[in-house]
Amino acid sequence: MKGFQGTWILLVLSLFTVTRPCHSYRVLVDAYAEECFFDRIDANTKMGITFEVIEGGFMDIDLKITGPDGEELISRERETNGKIAFSAAKTGAYTFCFSNKMSTVTPKEIMFTVQIGELHKPLAEYGNYSVEETAAIEPEKFEKMIVELRQSILSVKHEQEYMEIRDRIHRRINESTNFRVVLWAFFGSILVLAMTVSQVWYIKRFFEVRRIV
Repeated sequence: MKGFQGTWILLVLSLFTVTRPCHSYRVLVDAYAEECFFDRIDANTKMGITFEVIEGGFMDIDLKITGPDGEELISRERETNGKIAFSAAKTGAYTFCFSNKMSTVTPKEIMFTVQIGELHKPLAEYGNYSVEETAAIEPEKFEKMIVELRQSILSVKHEQEYMEIRDRIHRRINESTNFRVVLWAFFGSILVLAMTVSQVWYIKRFFEVRRIV
């Protein structure tokens, strides 16, 4: 029983350990401005960035990622959303910038998620377990299960966030479209009424018999 309880304790602790590197943020980029962020990454560590423009202008943004030496690694222009993943070639601070310099009037709100795939701690580091007990629970198998569970949880979380954003954007578009349709229908009715009155008045004047007194 102790070995079974210890296994689940190790599983839960390891799950919390591996899910910490993922963070979500929202930022407002002013017109003709640029917002930059950086994170220190160890060599051979994977980094993923997922972004989406929530509001503003034509819903597009520029993204540029630079390495520790200032070299440009990835560049994206005028994209509404995207997913970028790369592996750090060297240890250092990696910078990613969202640029709205193509817009001179409209600010843009962006939601982005940063995920750093740092290695998790071995299971044997948690608790006072002997080598025999640790080997009995097959740590390699649990590590693989934890990684798969972590990826599934993060994938579901990200999809929920982006579905919420897309629902908000589509609702705003539908409301704007409905307002324009109603406005155009009202304008069309007024125009038809005006044309009808003008035609009746013109025909009446055309058939009017003028009397000379």
